[in-house]
Amino acid sequence: MNPIVLITGGSRGIGAATALLAAQRGYAVAVNYTHNSLAADEVVRQIRAAGGTAITVQADVADEAQVMAMFEKVDAKLGRLNCLVNNAGVVDHASRVDDMSFARLRRMFDINIMGSFLCAREAVRRMSTRHGGAGGSIVNLSSVAARLGGPGQYVDYAAAKGAIDTFTVGLAKEVATEGVRVNAVRPGIIETEIHASGGQPNRAREMAPLVPMQRAGSAEEVAQAIVWLMSDASSYSTGSFIDVTGGR
Repeated sequence: MNPIVLITGGSRGIGAATALLAAQRGYAVAVNYTHNSLAADEVVRQIRAAGGTAITVQADVADEAQVMAMFEKVDAKLGRLNCLVNNAGVVDHASRVDDMSFARLRRMFDINIMGSFLCAREAVRRMSTRHGGAGGSIVNLSSVAARLGGPGQYVDYAAAKGAIDTFTVGLAKEVATEGVRVNAVRPGIIETEIHASGGQPNRAREMAPLVPMQRAGSAEEVAQAIVWLMSDASSYSTGSFIDVTGGR
């Protein structure tokens, strides 16, 4: 039976690349999306066209009821979860902290932190041997911003990803004897649509000179690290981080 992975924010960018690669490696994939059903449907179409198994699951990860309904749908349609990729996240327009609104901060932390906590909670309830599960793997998406701080642009995003780093270490230790591994990937400057959503569609190209490798990364390069951490090939890795940053 194929292992089952749920990828939040799986309709575009790193999430979509991870969904496609995971399907190639034999995973049944649940592609979560919030609003863009057409993009999620296209990812599922590509997976099915290649002979894989995939479904779409709509949910706003910042809404507890929607998260619980999403996991129940995965249970019913695919079976007991083996892997979770906490990929859903948002950025915002470049801003100093003293110009940030409360609404911006609430949205940033609700989606990027609370969403990851809620999804991990539901995944552990299904994977942990303490709950009758057979084990599993959780991969959180952090960011190199957690180390760099995001000054003058998105200190709030960087702080959210710093929280994800701490969450990764703590949860990994908490469930280490229950068959569940928890790791994180920290992407650097990656060519995806997330920059446009923050009002900087050319940011990846503009930032490339700051990267030691002198180029932006691709979503597919990040997906390779995520899928390795999902898999049994990383069976002795938990509480670990892979920086996919071109040396930044």
